[in-house]
Amino acid sequence: MSLKGKTLFISGGSRGIGLAIALRAARDGANVTIAAKTAEPHPKLPGTIYSAAEEIGKAGGKALPVLCDIRDEAQVLDAVAKTVDTFGGIDICVNNASAINLTGTLQTDMKRYDLMHQINTRGTFLVSKTCIPHLKRAANPHILNLAPPLDMKAKWFKGHVAYTMAKFGMSMCTLGMSAEFAKDGIAVNSLWPLTAIDTAAVRNLLGGETVAAMSRSPEILADAAYAIFNRPSRETTGNFFIDEEVLRAEGISDFSVYAPHAKGALAGDFFVPDAVFERSPTKVARTFG
Repeated sequence: MSLKGKTLFISGGSRGIGLAIALRAARDGANVTIAAKTAEPHPKLPGTIYSAAEEIGKAGGKALPVLCDIRDEAQVLDAVAKTVDTFGGIDICVNNASAINLTGTLQTDMKRYDLMHQINTRGTFLVSKTCIPHLKRAANPHILNLAPPLDMKAKWFKGHVAYTMAKFGMSMCTLGMSAEFAKDGIAVNSLWPLTAIDTAAVRNLLGGETVAAMSRSPEILADAAYAIFNRPSRETTGNFFIDEEVLRAEGISDFSVYAPHAKGALAGDFFVPDAVFERSPTKVARTFG
């Protein structure tokens, strides 16, 4: 398994899960475009497109930092064109960029509603659409959406219907595009964590240090994504993967490395179907549903 010489286009990869995926690929000598909005240091969020590019280079890869707001079609077109001009093509598209706001219907202002739908659903559609002509020419092309299984239970909607609609919009891109582009050999899959992941979103919005202490590191998603990218694209499409299950299929059974300081049950993530929790050997507290 290797991604040496492969080119990844990652939206929102300046920190967290997107950066972890980039660094895992970089260890093989991959090329990575970091298409994100953060060019200057943020007071509450780590990383910029330039610091991410520096880390990718140190890990062994080649990086192209591109300032890109995926709500802007012209910026996406430009970022993809720069990627192809620099690296010669695109092998893997990772739709990682996402916006979250966990408010009820009456508390959700339309500016925030529009932001979530423009980044999550529309952004995933636009970035995929723009990359697909280049993916068609790749040897083993993959699109991976950081999006949940389509578990259509009311409990996932009732407290934050706007966010759920926007996030499930990403999942619907997986469902539809996997069938639409199967004939072209493009794998389109979703990947979602079994547990909460220790990111800025968890620390700032979803429980702070308490939930962070019950979370796994972003590297578990990076390792799962790496395994998916190395599978034959014509045989690996239309799946809603759960990170731990991907890695168990690869023969991994010890997950303590991803949460070395956790004590007791880990926090289960949003949108994970009950059946997944029930079949997992991992002790998980259903914190979010």
